[in-house]
Amino acid sequence: MQDDLNLIMDDASESMQKAIAHLEVELSRIRAGKATPAILDGISVDYYGSLTPLSQVANINVADARTLTIQPWEKNMLQPIERAIIASNIGINPQNDGIIIRMFLPPLTEERRREFVKRAAGEGEQGKVSIRNIRRDAIESIKKLQKEGLSEDTAKDAEAEVQALTNKFIELVDKHCAQKEKEIMAI
Repeated sequence: MQDDLNLIMDDASESMQKAIAHLEVELSRIRAGKATPAILDGISVDYYGSLTPLSQVANINVADARTLTIQPWEKNMLQPIERAIIASNIGINPQNDGIIIRMFLPPLTEERRREFVKRAAGEGEQGKVSIRNIRRDAIESIKKLQKEGLSEDTAKDAEAEVQALTNKFIELVDKHCAQKEKEIMAI
């Protein structure tokens, strides 16, 4: 019984860690005023009939604080990359000079910053929901073990431990979101 309980706790902790890692990736994709290659992470390009991540068909570099350069490994990939960036709807228009693609990130307006803060808060809320779902599943598993013979005191202690774990991870989500908001609102 105790082994099963430990397994449930480890599984819940690991799943919550994955939820935090996913949140970090999603928050890194939200623009914060300065150029980072992470902005282009979710973009896939049609590479000879198969969708391939942009980072696997081109070098992405930060030229300065507001400029990204994309240099494809094959010259014929310029147009597909440009189309993929436009289709991704990240709010930045690529400029193709025939050799490399430049992306100039305009300075963020106050209104645009607030939109990005809302988007970051939405991602944070998604993270909290997934953590709470993990908590619910863990508590259901503990109750199932209780029906199979786990003592009521042990089950209550385990549920309290799951709740403490949940609180810790939700606090972590709040910290990440607050940090991203601070980063977005910094001029």
